[in-house]
Amino acid sequence: KSDSDTYTCDIGDAQSRAKLVVQEIPVLFKQELKNEEAKEGKQVKLTCELSKPDIPVKWMKGDTVLYASEKYEFKQHGTVAELIIQDVKSIDS
Repeated sequence: KSDSDTYTCDIGDAQSRAKLVVQEIPVLFKQELKNEEAKEGKQVKLTCELSKPDIPVKWMKGDTVLYASEKYEFKQHGTVAELIIQDVKSIDS
């Protein structure tokens, strides 16, 4: 929730108002994804860390958006986002 709004100091017969505009800090990667190698049939976990907690993350393979399934599992704890790929195959490269 944003704190940007108009604030009022009311003393009964008079009021003073001020507008507060909060400039959001952009979300950055504190730790970027790292290249991984895995043997076929194994599980792989890709992890990145963001500068702000609980930011919505979209995972993609190439230009394709990934959705949770038996193959792909997403986890997010505070600033850490994880993609777990089950039973990797050569086509997952």
